[in-house]
Amino acid sequence: MDNKDFRSGFVTLLGRPNAGKSTLLNAIMDQKYAIASPTAQTTRHRFRAIKTTDDYQLIIVDTPGVHKPHDALGEELNTTALKSLEGIDVIAFLLDAHEPLGRGDEWVITQLKAVKNTPKILVISKSDLATEDQIEAQIAKANELMEWDDTIVLSAVTGYHVDEFIDTVVSYLPEGPLWFPADMQTDQPQEVIIAEFIREKILFTVHDEVPHAIGVVVDEMSYDRKKDLYRIFATIYVERDSQKGILVGKGGRTIKHIGIEARKDLESLLGTKVFLDLQVKVKKNWRRDLNLIRRFGYGEGA
Repeated sequence: MDNKDFRSGFVTLLGRPNAGKSTLLNAIMDQKYAIASPTAQTTRHRFRAIKTTDDYQLIIVDTPGVHKPHDALGEELNTTALKSLEGIDVIAFLLDAHEPLGRGDEWVITQLKAVKNTPKILVISKSDLATEDQIEAQIAKANELMEWDDTIVLSAVTGYHVDEFIDTVVSYLPEGPLWFPADMQTDQPQEVIIAEFIREKILFTVHDEVPHAIGVVVDEMSYDRKKDLYRIFATIYVERDSQKGILVGKGGRTIKHIGIEARKDLESLLGTKVFLDLQVKVKKNWRRDLNLIRRFGYGEGA
């Protein structure tokens, strides 16, 4: 880079499940990379997206929502989220504007207090869903718990103050080199992003019936140049036969719907036609098996 004032560094998006971290990451990148759904604990990876301009390179670290764990998967996701605070230049704590600040938020803020000498930005997210009074109350309560270097109210869905958030984060970054190639936009393998897109469609389709019991693995992926077509074969793992029945649906209707919806996103991501084959298999109690959790690509050992 010829720009002597070029800034580069890492910002981590931290907060409770459903605070809007993945939606903000996608808004910053103006491209869908991280999945989002109304289901808590949607994000299972420590996901890095890279935004590079002539003036800066911003590496955004999206994390699983920090929560009270109920199994080995939950513990591993918490570890992943808190590990994301190491070696970070800026921490952005997201607080849902229309949900009262609770004990979970207080616990996360307690973890942030232990991180010294790192700028911390309070981000009031989902402002489009809240009143001015709700937003002011959230800010006041968060200020009682900790002193913040900056506060931004935004809506990742509408784009309100997303650019201001980027500018604020960049202002705290040190002058530095390109950490990643200028044309690189994520450090996640393509297969992981594809598996996550499939899992997102499952979450939207079956809602609260089987969401946390789902793991997705891309078994095979190939590109046919003559047909300009990707062939993707993936397996959806659940913990019980009854969950498999829900996912497959009567006459295979549910899994067919999931495949159709996932294929739309994958064709947008890959820029070409996609043939998608989905299989559903049962792996009993996989969320309690750390080896399986990491085989699915979740957690620090992945």
